[in-house]
Amino acid sequence: MRTTHTLNVHFWLKKVSIKNDGTIPIYARIWIDSSPVDISTKEAVLEEHWNLERARVKSRTKYAKVINNALDDIQAKIKIAYKQLIEEGRVISAKAVKSRFLGKDKAVLTLNDIVRYHREHELKKLAKGTAKNYAATEKYLNRFIKEVYKTEDLLLTNVDYSFIVNFDNYLRNCTPLVKSQPLKNNGIMKHMERLQKFMTLATNHGWIKVHPFASYKLKFEAYDCPFLDQKELNAIKNLEIEKPGMRLVRDVFVFSCYTGLSYIDVKQLTVQNIVTGIDEEQWLNLRRQKSRIATKIPLLDEAKAILDTYVNYPNNQNNFALLPVYSDQKMNKYLKVIAKSCGVEKNITFHVARHTFATTVALLNQVPIETVSKLLGHTKLSTTQRYARVVEKKISQDMNKLRLKLKSKSKKNSKHKEIKKGHLRIV
Repeated sequence: MRTTHTLNVHFWLKKVSIKNDGTIPIYARIWIDSSPVDISTKEAVLEEHWNLERARVKSRTKYAKVINNALDDIQAKIKIAYKQLIEEGRVISAKAVKSRFLGKDKAVLTLNDIVRYHREHELKKLAKGTAKNYAATEKYLNRFIKEVYKTEDLLLTNVDYSFIVNFDNYLRNCTPLVKSQPLKNNGIMKHMERLQKFMTLATNHGWIKVHPFASYKLKFEAYDCPFLDQKELNAIKNLEIEKPGMRLVRDVFVFSCYTGLSYIDVKQLTVQNIVTGIDEEQWLNLRRQKSRIATKIPLLDEAKAILDTYVNYPNNQNNFALLPVYSDQKMNKYLKVIAKSCGVEKNITFHVARHTFATTVALLNQVPIETVSKLLGHTKLSTTQRYARVVEKKISQDMNKLRLKLKSKSKKNSKHKEIKKGHLRIV
C-alpha cells in the first residue's frame, strides 16, 4: 500500500478564457502522483506580463506584487490542506486537496467542529422531537469543557475514555440546565448516547482513529411506563367533562387507548388513512412517524365512536385531519387534571395510552403478543414485551386455563382406570 505522495503546485494561464479587457485568468494546477486538478485563483493578467519560466507576473509590471503575493498565499494554503489530510490519515488525492482548500471538506479537528458538522449535516435527518434534544447535550458539553478543562474547545484527539468517564460523572453531579428537572440516570445516558454519535461520526470520517466509547457501555435503567386497567380506562372514558378543550383531550387519549397510536401518529391522521380492510370493516392504514413502519389497525367500536363525534372536523383548512390535537405539552397537562378527577393516582401522559392498548385492551383480551407487535408497528417482539406486561390478571387467566386442563386430564385418567379395573373384575 502506498504511503508517500508527491505534491506539485503550478500556475498557468487559461488562454481559452480570455476576458474582454484582454487579461487571461490564472489557474493553479495541483499535481499529486501524476493526477492533476485545476483551481481558479480569481486573478488575471495580460499574457505579455506573465513570466512563463517563473510562473509569476513579471516583477516590473503594475500590480505584480499584489498578484504574486496572492499566488504565494494560494500555494501555501494548498500545502497546508495537503498536510492536514496526511495528519488525519485521509485518502490523498488532488481532488481531496482541492476540496479541503476550497472549504468543501473543512477540517474537523475539535469537539466544536464535530458538533457544528452534526448540526449542519446530520440534524436535519432527525425528527423534530429528537433533534431538539441535542441543544441540551451541546450546552452540557460546553459547560463541562469550560469548568473541567478551563478552555473553550478541545481537540478530538483529547477525547478519550477518561474524557467520557469524566463527562458521565460531571452530569451526575452538575447543576441541571432546568433546576426543576434534575438529571437522572436515563437522562444522563441520553446525553452520553448523543456524544457517542458525535464520536462515531468522527471515527467514520477518519477524523479520529480510535473510538473513545469502545470501552464504555451505556447503561439504561428499565422503566415501566404506567398503564390504565379496565376500571381506570372506563372511569376516564365515562367522565362527564364540561370544558370542550378538556373533553377533546380525553377523547383523543381514549382513541389512542383503543388504537395503540402514538401522539404524533394520531396528530397526523387524515381521512385518507381510513381504508376498508380484509374483513370489510374500517381500518387505519398508516406509516409510523418514528420507525416509518407500515401499520394497519382495525378500528374498534370505541375508536369509531370518537371519530363519529368529530366527523365534521376534517376540512380543507386542516388538511382533512381526523381529529383536533393540541400540543403534547397541553395534552399532558390536561390529562393529569382528568386523571385526578377520576381518582387515578398514576402519572398519566399521552404515551400511557399506547401501553394501555397493548396491555389492557389487547393482551388481557387474549390477543396474541405477535399480533399486538404488528398493531404497534414494532420490528422486534422484545420491544412489544416492554409494552405488554404480563400482569397478575393475565397470569390468573392463564393459570385458570391450565388448572381446567389438568382437571380434565385427571378426570379422563380416573375414568380410564375405573374401566380397566372393572374389566379385570369381570374377567
